[in-house]
Amino acid sequence: MFSRVKEITRIAREIIHSKGYQATSVNDIMAAANIGKGQFYHYFQSKHDLGLAVVEDLVKDWEEQLITSILNDSDDPVTKLNRMLIWVETIHAKMEIKYGCPIGNLAIEMSAQDDEFREKIEKFFNQWVNSVSVVLTEMIKNDQLDESIDPQKNAESIVAMIEGGILLSVSQQNIQILKDIFKVIKQQYHLN
Repeated sequence: MFSRVKEITRIAREIIHSKGYQATSVNDIMAAANIGKGQFYHYFQSKHDLGLAVVEDLVKDWEEQLITSILNDSDDPVTKLNRMLIWVETIHAKMEIKYGCPIGNLAIEMSAQDDEFREKIEKFFNQWVNSVSVVLTEMIKNDQLDESIDPQKNAESIVAMIEGGILLSVSQQNIQILKDIFKVIKQQYHLN
C-alpha cells in the first residue's frame, strides 16, 4: 500500500525537481499534496526532513533502476553500459529535458549548503561510478578495452560526461546534445 508519507515525498520530489529545493516552500508542498500544516508536521519535522526524504526516495529508485537492474545485472558489460545510456536518455526524454537530472540538480544546489544532503548524494554518485568501474574492468578482462585504462578514472569521466551532457541539454533545451555525448561515449568505449 502506498503510504501518505510516500505520496507527499513523491509530490515534493516533483516540485523540488522543477523549482529547486531552496525555491520550494512547505506551502507549495502542502498545496500540491492537499494537506494542512498539521498533517505536514505530523509526517515531517521540517522542510529539511522532507528534503532528506526526497533524496532518499530518489536514490532508492535510482539504485534499483540503474545500479541493481542495469549495472549489476548479469548481462555482458557492453550491454550494461548501453542499457545505462538508454535509461538515462529515456528518463530525460520523458521529462522533455526541461529540468535536468533530479539528483544532479540537488548535488549542485545543496552539496555546498548542507552536509546531510551532500553525503547522501555523494554516496549515490560513488555507487554509480564504482558500478561503472566494475563494468569497465569486465570489459578489460574480456579484451574489449585496452588494459592500460584506469577503470575508476574512466568511470568518473563517463558519469561526468553524462551529467555534463544533461546540464548542457537543459541549458539549450535540446536533448540532441545528450544524444551526441552518448555517441562519443559509445565510440570511446566501443559500445556500438
